[in-house]
Amino acid sequence: MTHLWVRAEQRPNEDRVGLTPDGAAQLIANGIRVTVEESRHRAIPMDGYAAAGCETAAEGSWPSAPADAIIFGLKELPEDGTPLPHRHIMFGHAFKGQHAGRRLLERFRAGGGTLYDLEYLVDADGRRVAAFGYWAGYAGAAVSLMAWAAQQAGGICPPVDRFSGRQSLLADLAARIDATGLPRPTAIVIGALGRVGTGAADLCDAMGVDVTRWDIAETEGGGPFPEILNHDIFLNCIFARPGTPVFVTHSALDAPRRLTVIGDVACDPDSDYNPVPVYDAATTWDAPVRRVHATPPMDVMAIDNLPSLLPVESSHDYAAQLLPSLLTLDRLDAGVWARAEATYKTHMKEV
Repeated sequence: MTHLWVRAEQRPNEDRVGLTPDGAAQLIANGIRVTVEESRHRAIPMDGYAAAGCETAAEGSWPSAPADAIIFGLKELPEDGTPLPHRHIMFGHAFKGQHAGRRLLERFRAGGGTLYDLEYLVDADGRRVAAFGYWAGYAGAAVSLMAWAAQQAGGICPPVDRFSGRQSLLADLAARIDATGLPRPTAIVIGALGRVGTGAADLCDAMGVDVTRWDIAETEGGGPFPEILNHDIFLNCIFARPGTPVFVTHSALDAPRRLTVIGDVACDPDSDYNPVPVYDAATTWDAPVRRVHATPPMDVMAIDNLPSLLPVESSHDYAAQLLPSLLTLDRLDAGVWARAEATYKTHMKEV
């Protein structure tokens, strides 16, 4: 019997989950055994999983799970260097030149396990079957606007925390912007036709922010793009990959500009293909932005788990997208899982 083990997220400020109780009930009805670890932080309560018929396990007990269990989580594992003998479903961030990713793949090689990277679960046409992109864009635009509002008061964006829902976020953000007493800022979204860019633009629209929407047609000539500097906020919603142009260079920091906030929603500072190379490390909930230039200020927002600011909406949305693939876990040698394993094996040749 196929056994899916849903681990508790061990990263701070990560409350999302990729499987809801309703989804778990469907897996069980289809003959898949489901174990869910207890969690102090998960946005969806544990009692729903128990009612659905899931087995329960102690928080963080996945390393001692049965050898045939498939471990399912979202964000990264603790970097303790231990070998990984299980099959894991998660965002590995290991296939695009990320330096920390190589260490993860070395752990899989040492343990003999397999990584089914959630970013590389694709259909026959190469399209991702599930993504948090919309909510990443939505929350990333919100935090970038918070950073702009803080700048107008002569400060820097304070710590952020999760919101109970979208309306709570919108009310909080409107109050911050209104407190500046200034007209709404302007923003440019690159990647506006994708899921991430759509979420970012929708948040801006909800806040009355004038948005310039760019996508492939506007960027295919290669960057950098001085037009970006004529906006208050730049929201990068294009994931780094070979051939991605540089959008904003270090020299732009000293150039005449209106731009004072960059929201790098894609957040790949550890990649060789980072299109916003004015910073080199992700930001955090405690320190949402990094000031990379003092006068005029330039703050970069690069939180890498943005959807967890709205963990209930983002979990339900993502879990619904992923469930059809999870229902095929008993056929790992075909379809989406076979393609993901092939991608993993290709990259393991480079380790």
